[in-house]
Formats: sequence, C-alpha cells, structure tokens
Amino acid sequence: MASPALQRGRFSCQGHCYVVTTVTARRQRLFAVAANADEMIRWMQASDHEGRTRSMAWVVMPDHVHWMFTLRSSTLATIVRTTKSRAAKAINQRNGTQGAIWQPGYYDQLQRDERQWLAEANYILANPVRAGLATAVGEYPFAWCRWPSG
Repeated sequence: MASPALQRGRFSCQGHCYVVTTVTARRQRLFAVAANADEMIRWMQASDHEGRTRSMAWVVMPDHVHWMFTLRSSTLATIVRTTKSRAAKAINQRNGTQGAIWQPGYYDQLQRDERQWLAEANYILANPVRAGLATAVGEYPFAWCRWPSG
C-alpha cells in the first residue's frame, strides 16, 4: 500500500506538467539490463502515442525512473498505474519471472512554469552523471529530453 503522505494533496490537472519518480521493488537494479530499460521506455512512449501524455524528459536509472510529462488525458494516477503495470508485465514476460517489479506508489511534483520545467529536465538528464553512470549529460543511453541540454 502506498504511503498516504505521498497521496496527500495530489491532484490531476490536464494540460499541466508533472515529474513522477517511481522505484523498483526492493530497489532491484532491474534496469541495469538494457532490454528492461528499453521496455520501460517503450511504455512511456506508448502513453505519448495514445495521447495520454506528452513526455518532456525521462531517465531510466538502474533502480528507479524519473518521467516528466504533460498530462493530456485521464488522471495522473491512471497514467502512472497503467504505465507501471504494462512495463511490469512485459519485463516479467521477457525475463520469465513473476512478482512485483515496482514499489507501491510514486512521488509526483507539479511543475509550475517553463523555467521550472527546464531546471527539472536538466536535473533528470544529469541524474546518471551524479550516480557515476556517465561522465557527461547526453552520454547515458536511457535518458532523453525534448530540449537540447546546455
């Protein structure tokens, strides 16, 4: 069960930008395997193609995901639940496993303006550098941003 503190004050507002962070179950380094990271990216892109979201940036780290998007339809909770569920099913099928892929719940932050969007996108892109997975922004294969870094 997700922490009630994570849900306090949460609301969905179409047309607004959110950053969602979600963590793997037991902080497994599940996405250190490229095929698993690619699967997660596939389902974030599917959300865009279905018109639910418009992704601004993401990074798939070994044990968590940061995803920045504009909510286009549905609710924030439905978008996150659907994307996590689809990715979990696909990853379990790919790996011949069963069970939880994700910790329950997620952390979300509403982005107020474009200046905040760009700062958050830069934070997301720099996450692999801070973690020692890359030496420069743009080098990590599982990070993407709509805007060029700089």
